Amino acid sequence: MGVIEAHRERLPVGAETPELSLGEGGTPLVAVPNLGDQLGVELHVKLEGLNPTGSFKDRGMVVAVAKAVEAGARAVVCASTGNTAASAAAYAARAGLQAVVLTPVGAVATAKRAQSVAAGARLLDVAGSFDEALRACRALAEQDGFVLVNSLNPHRVEGQKTAVFELLDQLGRAPDVIALPYGGGGNLCAFAKGLAEAGAPTLLVAGEAAARPTTFASAIRIAEPAHEQEVQALVAAGRAEIVTLADDELQRAWADLAREGVFCEPASAAGLAALRRRGVEPGSLAVCILTGHGLKDAAAVDRLQVEPTVVEPSLEAILEVLA
Repeated sequence: MGVIEAHRERLPVGAETPELSLGEGGTPLVAVPNLGDQLGVELHVKLEGLNPTGSFKDRGMVVAVAKAVEAGARAVVCASTGNTAASAAAYAARAGLQAVVLTPVGAVATAKRAQSVAAGARLLDVAGSFDEALRACRALAEQDGFVLVNSLNPHRVEGQKTAVFELLDQLGRAPDVIALPYGGGGNLCAFAKGLAEAGAPTLLVAGEAAARPTTFASAIRIAEPAHEQEVQALVAAGRAEIVTLADDELQRAWADLAREGVFCEPASAAGLAALRRRGVEPGSLAVCILTGHGLKDAAAVDRLQVEPTVVEPSLEAILEVLA
């Protein structure tokens, strides 16, 4: 069951909206007790990287593309550092639409680029930043037949808010804190919307990279957050807090999650890093949203500088190394 079928009554869809789905949603919620003990809280992670294209983007993309089909679009367009591109390409292919993807030159992880190419997207490298690519996409979307499917499209936010409803069902109550990455801010706004609709008083804690334009966490390598004004309004209302993080803090949190058996892409660890920096009330119930799978940016593992160990193919040699 996909997002549209599972949450139809909470989404802006009607009888004319196609039942588009790749099986998105329904992602696991997993306890991480070792990390929770370090923080003095009950800690869980929601594995949004187990959506069909490996990231949380699928929740909103399925709604945005379905509404584009309903509106008679011939193509969807997006700017992306990778995950949006992969998701847009997959859902456009499923819906029979063309996907046009603008990416900053050299800024997209190989796996994400491969997903977009394999799904048949028209991939254009922009000689500029993500923000410049997004401005170009917005201009293209003004042309007849094109629909923008970045998170500025409100249908994206509507779809992404469904993670909140799942989370509340899985826990049986509202958590005290939800922590997640802050790149463009669309997912933060989606979680705020979902919590408001559910009447949950949960605080949102969002981790952003201090070196936004250059961070190794490529999924949040966004200098100018598209939803910055909305995010600042959430902060002013006491519903959200922003924590600015150095890359070494992101890297440590990312490695620690992997050692709990949870392999996410580096940007996904921003929520955990933010909770560590901020601190959490002892005994709280906290959830980190892990937005993308680790295989999305496997090359980032090189930063851990783990050199391979070569051994002779004998039991004695292996035991000697292990000793």
